[in-house]
Order: sequence, then structure tokens, then C-alpha cells
Amino acid sequence: MQPRNMSMSGVVDLAAVKAAGEAKVKAEQARAEAARNGGAPAVPPSSLVIDVDEAGFERDVLQRSAEVPVVIDFWAEWCEPCKQLSPVLERLAHEYSGRFVLVKIDVDANQMLMQQFGIQGIPAVFAVVAGQALPLFQGAAPEAQIRQTLDQLIQVGEERFGLTGIAVDTEAEPAEEAEVPEPVGPYDALLETAVQALDANDFDGAAEAYRNVLAEDPANTEAKAGLAQAELLGRVQGMDQQRVRDDAARNPGDVEAQVAAADLDLVGGHVEDAFGRLVEAVRRTAGEDRDAARLRLLELFEVVGGDDPRVTAARSALARVLF
Repeated sequence: MQPRNMSMSGVVDLAAVKAAGEAKVKAEQARAEAARNGGAPAVPPSSLVIDVDEAGFERDVLQRSAEVPVVIDFWAEWCEPCKQLSPVLERLAHEYSGRFVLVKIDVDANQMLMQQFGIQGIPAVFAVVAGQALPLFQGAAPEAQIRQTLDQLIQVGEERFGLTGIAVDTEAEPAEEAEVPEPVGPYDALLETAVQALDANDFDGAAEAYRNVLAEDPANTEAKAGLAQAELLGRVQGMDQQRVRDDAARNPGDVEAQVAAADLDLVGGHVEDAFGRLVEAVRRTAGEDRDAARLRLLELFEVVGGDDPRVTAARSALARVLF
């Protein structure tokens, strides 16, 4: 995908006199308060690039943008252009040493934020300055263009909002990563309950048990896969299979029909057919229909497992039709 320059298209709104004046006053007040307390502490270099989800957005993006421009990198694991762009942005965040902070948001795990920003394709890069958002660029842009855009962003932050960045302690030692113990004990009973419910065809009960695990341990891979499986089996339960397949054959542009048929394909063991059907549905459609097909495809990836080569191939096919 060729980079689509969206650089600073929101500057006119950001430069509104009242908003800029208020933001500058708040920034000056924050600096004065920090000075009275002995100055704002320098942050370690590791604080210049952070992963953020919906729960931490207000704290890590909106609040932080009152002291330093926040650049947001919207990305996904399956997005090849993202893998080109993200390392460049991370390197520049360290090179600029506190003049901006880079936030990385996985769109697959944070659909609400993706919708709020109106993301149509990734990689997409936005900035938030003094609580106000503006688009920067879309696609794996050349480094020279990225530097020019960042310099312009920083200038806007300084001149119109009084944001001079944050101090970075370049001597700080990298924090040692704490060993994360394997989850034991607390989830065993819930996971066993879920398996028993699946065996009894109680798919709602199984899904609820898996959700209870994920409420406490959102990264639990067994619960993620189990929930996707339980929801899939619950959807196909009671389906008139012949009618579903006939509807899908007669209406190739009907996303609802294709999604239902893909569920049946997967349950029947026709993994490539299920993935191919949904990739084609994404290619044919736009807007909400495209999102529905794409999200169902991501759910079916969870059922099969991210390490399966069929998932890897389908992710590449999805990227090709999206970009």
C-alpha cells in the first residue's frame, strides 16, 4: 500500500485560539507545579514507547498529551507494512528523546479505539496534542517524510500549546523483566468446568466459564481458544445446514450468509474453505459488512490457533485484500 499523507490536516482545528490558549495555560500550570515540587522527574527511555489498550487510553494518551505530543501507531500482527513502519517509529521515539511519546495500539484487540479514530486501513499514525487528535499519515511512509511530519508536530506542540516535551534519564538502566509465573491452580477448576460443559453441548455454559477466566487473565490462550470454539459451536447449533449453504451459494455478496456458511465450513473441518470464503467476503464488501467478515475471520483464527500454517496463509491473504 502506498503511504497516504494525512500530515497535519487537523492543524487548523488544533490552532483554534481558545483551545490553544487553554491548553497552553494548563501546560504552564503543570510545569509550574512540577517546579515547585523540585521539577518533573526524568523518565527512563523505556517510557518513550508503550503499548496501550482501551483501559489505559485516558491515562496514557489523553492525560499524557497535556505534557508531550503523543504519536499513536495503529498496527496488527498480520499487517506486513506495520512491521516495516513500527521499528522506524520506535527508533525515532528514542532519537527524539522525549520530544514525543510513541503509543502502539493493536487494532485487533482494541476495536473500539479503531472505530473512534475512524481507522480504515493500517498502519495508520495519529497524534494527540493537549487532548485533541489529528491524523498524521497512513501506510509505511519513507523515513524522511516521517521526520518532517514529526518536526511539524513538535513545532505545533511547542508554539501553540506550550508543550516542550519530557526529560529523559539516558543513564537509567533498563528495567529487568520480572518472570511471569505460569497460571496454576485458580483457573484449573474453571477450565475443567468449561470442558465439561462443551462435552455436554452446553455451549453457553462453556463460554461463560471461559469468560470468567479471561476476566482475571486476559492473556490466557487456552481460555481464548476455548471461548472462540464454544461461541462457534453455539452459533451452528440448530442451523439448517442445507438452507445456510444454499443462501450462501445464491447470495455471494450477502455477508451474513457467507459468515454463517464459514462457521459450518470450519465445524465440518473445511478450514481453508472457511478462511477463503471470509477473505473473499472482505474483498467484496466495505464498511460494516467488511468489518463483520473480518472480525469473524479473526474469531475463527482463534479456534484453529495462530501457529497453524493455514492461519498464517489466511492472514497474508487478508492483508492483501485489505491493502
